[in-house]
Amino acid sequence: MDDTTPDHKIDITNDVCPMTFVRTRLKLETMTQGQVLEVTLGAGEPLKNVPRSVTEMGDTVIDLVEHADSPNTYRLTIRKG
Repeated sequence: MDDTTPDHKIDITNDVCPMTFVRTRLKLETMTQGQVLEVTLGAGEPLKNVPRSVTEMGDTVIDLVEHADSPNTYRLTIRKG
């Protein structure tokens, strides 16, 4: 397992703001420092707001990529700070 393999995963594609960030934050709070969370999210507000909010809260965005087989769906990888 490399250091970007997710320890936890959540799917927030069916949630709307602000629940997208709330669910992400709640999951991060259950994790220990250095663990990695993979978040599946949709385009629009979640795509703009979740990575920004996570960074503001002191965690690190490792990667943000669009799923090749699912347009407008993204994978956000976060390391808990």
